[in-house]
Amino acid sequence: MTEPIISSAGRRRVQNRDRLEAVIVLEAVRIFAECGFEGASVAVIAENAGLSKQNLMYYFPTKQVLYERVLDDVLDDWLERMAGLNDPGHAPRDLLRAYIGAKLRFSREQPWASRVYAMEVIGGAQFYGEQIKARVVPLLRRDIDTFERWIAEGRIAPVNATHLLFAIWAMTQSYADFAAQMALVLGRTQLTAQDFEDAEQLITRMVLAAVEVPAVANVVTQKPP
Repeated sequence: MTEPIISSAGRRRVQNRDRLEAVIVLEAVRIFAECGFEGASVAVIAENAGLSKQNLMYYFPTKQVLYERVLDDVLDDWLERMAGLNDPGHAPRDLLRAYIGAKLRFSREQPWASRVYAMEVIGGAQFYGEQIKARVVPLLRRDIDTFERWIAEGRIAPVNATHLLFAIWAMTQSYADFAAQMALVLGRTQLTAQDFEDAEQLITRMVLAAVEVPAVANVVTQKPP
């Protein structure tokens, strides 16, 4: 079956719709992160996006539809950055280093996205629990299988992979979700690039130490005279 031919006017309409939806979602991420689902105002999101409320609701008929689109985009980005643990062409140490770096970059580049996702989870995943089960759980299980394979091959030390991944998520996401507290403690208005670099080095060392295979001492046996 041949693809339908789309006129130049049709392509412009699609592009314009995509552009407007992106602007709406960008504003919605911040408002949902600041106010939560219940406290977020569609009217405020529309105003910040330069639209009327009626125009916004043409693209997103309800607040829940907009909220779920925001979380879809957040999860798409998050999962894409986390997909590298299963590359068979690299050593576990390198893959873990890259995994931690990607997770911290997400916290640095998308702090509002991280916070809106965290708020949904803290609230019991009332609106997005099924999607998390459907998309995050299979990825987690795949990553656990990868760790178990590394352990079986003697490439890393035996470790509870589930809780190690939970720990990595907690350590890296805190640099988005609790950035304001960290900045206050450090006497700054916001975290710096150096703070994220220092965090990446420390978290990486901690994780690699947890999976390091202990060196086996060479035992020299003496023959009896």
